[in-house]
Amino acid sequence: MRASSTGVQAANGVTNRRSNVTVTDVEPSNATTEEKVKATPPLQKKYRHVAAVHAQSRPSCLSHDAQANPSFLGFRNLMVIVLDGQAGPSEEDKKKFHSTWVLVAWAHGINITLGLAITTLVVYFKIFHPLIGTLTEMHAVVVWLKTASYAFTNRDLRHAYLHPVKGELVPELYASCPYPKNITMGNLVYFWWAPTLVYQPVYPRTDKIRWIFVIKRLGEVFCLSVFIWFATAQYATPVLINSLEKIASLDIPSILERLLKLSTISLVIWLAGFFALFQSFLNALAEVLRFGDRSFYDDWWNSESLGAYWRTWNKPVYTYFKRHVYMPMVGRGWSPKAASLSVFFMSAVLHEILVGVPTHNIIGVAFLGMFMQLPLIALTAPLEKRRMGQGGKLIGNIIFWVSFTVLGQPFAALMYFYAWQAKYGSLSRKMGA
Repeated sequence: MRASSTGVQAANGVTNRRSNVTVTDVEPSNATTEEKVKATPPLQKKYRHVAAVHAQSRPSCLSHDAQANPSFLGFRNLMVIVLDGQAGPSEEDKKKFHSTWVLVAWAHGINITLGLAITTLVVYFKIFHPLIGTLTEMHAVVVWLKTASYAFTNRDLRHAYLHPVKGELVPELYASCPYPKNITMGNLVYFWWAPTLVYQPVYPRTDKIRWIFVIKRLGEVFCLSVFIWFATAQYATPVLINSLEKIASLDIPSILERLLKLSTISLVIWLAGFFALFQSFLNALAEVLRFGDRSFYDDWWNSESLGAYWRTWNKPVYTYFKRHVYMPMVGRGWSPKAASLSVFFMSAVLHEILVGVPTHNIIGVAFLGMFMQLPLIALTAPLEKRRMGQGGKLIGNIIFWVSFTVLGQPFAALMYFYAWQAKYGSLSRKMGA
C-alpha cells in the first residue's frame, strides 16, 4: 500500500522529501522580478503559493542586531532632490514655526522668571548675611541667563533643522552633535556646569585633565579668599565705619577724604577677587570639565576707554549680551544705539539685583552706576582713535582708571554699606535711641 502510494506520487512528479531551500535563497538579490521568476526551480514555479518565504529567523535591517548596517544613500538623494534650490521656508511654514515658538518662549520665560523671582524674595526676606545672599542671588541670575541661552540656541537649531535655507548653515563644530541629538540630559548638565553663559551643542575640549593644574588654581582661590577677608576686615571696614557719621551729617569734604582712602583698598580687594574668580576658579572648573576655550577676559587693564573695558574684563557676560541681545536686535532692524541701550539697561537691572537684594537696600546706585556708563563710553570713545606716545592711548587709559578707582567701586561700596548699617547695624541703633 505504501509502495503504490509512493508510485502514484512519483508518477505525478511529487515527492515527500522536504527541501531546505527557500524562495529567497535561490533568487538573485539584485535581480529584477522577471529574472527572479526564471531562477526559481520548476517545482516552486508550479507551487508558488506554498513557497516558504518565512523559513528562518532574521532581524529587521534597521534593528540593532542586524548583521550589516544598511546604507542611507537613497535618503541623501531624496534630501538633495527636495532641498536643492530651496530659498527658504514658505510663509505658511514661518507662521507655523513662529506661533509655536511664541508659546514655547512664554513657557520658558515664565519658568526662568519664577525661578529668579522666588530666589530673590527668599534672599531679600530670609537671608540676612550679605555674602551668602550674594552667592545665592548670583547663582539664580546665572541659571536665568543660561536657561534663556539654551532656549534661544535650540530655537534656531530647530528652525535650521526643519526649514534649512541655502547658504545659511550652522557652525561646522556642531556636526559631531547635530540637533536634535544634543537634547539630552548629559548635554544639558555639561552646559549647566561649563564656565560659560552661552549654550552650544559642542564646545572645544582638551584631551585630558591636569589635576596638578586644578590643585594650584584651587589653592589660589583659597589664598585669595583669605586675603580678601583679611583686607576687608582690617582696612575696608574701619574706613566704612568711620564714614557713617560723615555721610549722615553730609560732611562733603570728609566724605571725599574717606572715598579716596577707600579707593586704594577697594581696588586691591577687587583685583584679588577678579583674579580669584576669572583666572583661578574658572580655569580650575574648565580643566575639570576639559572645557577648551578659556578666554574669560582680555587685557582690560590697558583699556583706552570705558567701552573697551566693558568688552574685555568679563567676556562671558559680554559675549552673552552680544549674542542674545545686541546682534539679534540689530539683525531685526534696530539701531546699534538702541541695542546698546537695551544691553546696558538689562545689565544695570541685574547689577542692582546682585547688589541691592543681598544688602536689602534697593537704592538704585548699582543700576545708575551701570546705566550711566553709556554717556561715559560715548565721551571716551574718541580717545580710542588717538595715540598719545609709546604707551598707547594714554589719556583714555588714565581716565578709565580714575573713574574706575574713585567714582566706581568705592562710591558704590560706601553707599550700600551706609544703607545696610542704617537699616540693620550700629547706625540704626543710634537712630532708634
